[in-house]
Amino acid sequence: MRDSRLLGRAGLALLLMAAGAGARPRPTTPGDQPRSNVVLVACDSLDGRLTFFPGNQTVDLPSINFMKRHGTVFLNAYTNSPICCPSRAAMWSGLFTHVTESWNNFKGLDPGYVTWMDLMEKHGYHTQKFGKLDFTSGHHSVSNRVEAWTRDVDFLLRQEGRPMVKLTGHRKQFRVMEADWQNTDKAVNWIKEEAVNFTQPFILYLGLNLPHPYPSPYAGENFGSSTFLTSPYWLEKVNYEAIKIPKWSSLSEMHPVDYYSSYTKNCTGAFTKEEVRNIRAFYYAMCAETDAMLGEIISALRDTGLLGKTIIIFTADHGELAMEHRQFYKMSMYEGSSHVPLLVMGPGVREQQQIPNVVSLVDIYPTMLDIARIPVPQNLSGYSLIPLLREKAESEASPGGPRPSWVLSEFHGCNVNSSVYMLRTGKWKYITYSDGSSVPPQLFDLAADPDELTNIAIKFPVVVHSLDKILRSIVNYPKVSSSVQEYNKQQFISWKQSLGQNYSSVIAHLRWHQDWLKDQKKYENAIDKWL
Repeated sequence: MRDSRLLGRAGLALLLMAAGAGARPRPTTPGDQPRSNVVLVACDSLDGRLTFFPGNQTVDLPSINFMKRHGTVFLNAYTNSPICCPSRAAMWSGLFTHVTESWNNFKGLDPGYVTWMDLMEKHGYHTQKFGKLDFTSGHHSVSNRVEAWTRDVDFLLRQEGRPMVKLTGHRKQFRVMEADWQNTDKAVNWIKEEAVNFTQPFILYLGLNLPHPYPSPYAGENFGSSTFLTSPYWLEKVNYEAIKIPKWSSLSEMHPVDYYSSYTKNCTGAFTKEEVRNIRAFYYAMCAETDAMLGEIISALRDTGLLGKTIIIFTADHGELAMEHRQFYKMSMYEGSSHVPLLVMGPGVREQQQIPNVVSLVDIYPTMLDIARIPVPQNLSGYSLIPLLREKAESEASPGGPRPSWVLSEFHGCNVNSSVYMLRTGKWKYITYSDGSSVPPQLFDLAADPDELTNIAIKFPVVVHSLDKILRSIVNYPKVSSSVQEYNKQQFISWKQSLGQNYSSVIAHLRWHQDWLKDQKKYENAIDKWL
């Protein structure tokens, strides 16, 4: 494991207390067994499909493979919102995005929110957090939040630098993302110097930034993050022959929301196959570095004799499109963006098990409470994964009733000009927008069309109607969309008023400055019309 260092960065920290209503019964557990330690490594932007065949053929991920051999991999795990803060808010609260109103990267949980980690500490666990959390309100750039607030304005502006790659260092340099490595070092030292001496169980959280793209200062002021950066050391872990060049629709054939996303992400220009292949290769290399940090944590637990007493969970806040559907980043319900890794190993977890059931990040909260033998509140959106981990995958038994056969994901932030809702159940993925009628829905058969190239919503109206009925039973999505539109407008008005006479200058120099400055009056007028 020495050569496989890893960490995890999905930003899960302190977020929710599911108030009130009774508690779900826990699965029966031998009362005299000591409670397990828990380590959660959460990274940022790792495509979950890389953890099983055929995606795992593109890059060597030895630590993830170790967890698969000695534990369980979930084949259909999803984010509840494919962007950093709202996704982590769901993970730390156990509640869907529309319940906590975590609308964008600026609007997450309240700073004092009671999370599963807070409850575990209250019930006798030692707790420690290192690295990226990012589940509370008030963070990320001004540009990021203004782009989210103004997504209903009738204009199109590029909000990112063109995605690119950058090679750094030499063939022996494995510490590229130094901030992540420093947090991994802190976690390793904590395990070896403190956790090893505890008489009570512990929960350790490590949040990694990788494999999120790096900032792109070449794009000018208020730059975004569109650079895929790695060293030759990690690039050699990638199997170039296995890299799939994604098929793209023509710009005129794209779904209108996809076109808006592609344009604002600066992806509508011409890209050669070599450019696309390199972006994907560098991204996979960044995933390999992430995997190595995870390996460091596993090695530390092994070296201290804690590995057999500790449940390890590895996941991410969302995926990365890496030029699929003519986009990079996330903010999409396509598999590259919404499908997350979820692997679990440790005491009581079945080895070499692949679980096909659909699950999502809201399931982390009740799972943590189950491990700690804390009663699970009834009002959570998620369900404990423990019954699936300890029984055969076919078992649907779960505290509080049967686990639903669907998962919900939703998105209300930047780079998408509509609220989006995704229901995944069986072979179907149903995606609907806004009020359910003003934007055409999408339906994909993932068994026949895993790359999601053919929208069959018009062909299967009965299926669309059935899935939309299920979705509306979970969330009144037209009402939620309307609430988000009102929230965006009010937030923008408050922000504009706070700037006074500086408004025109400030808004012109956000991430979209290269387009905005070509016709300032036109874009200001579009905003005035919207208001």
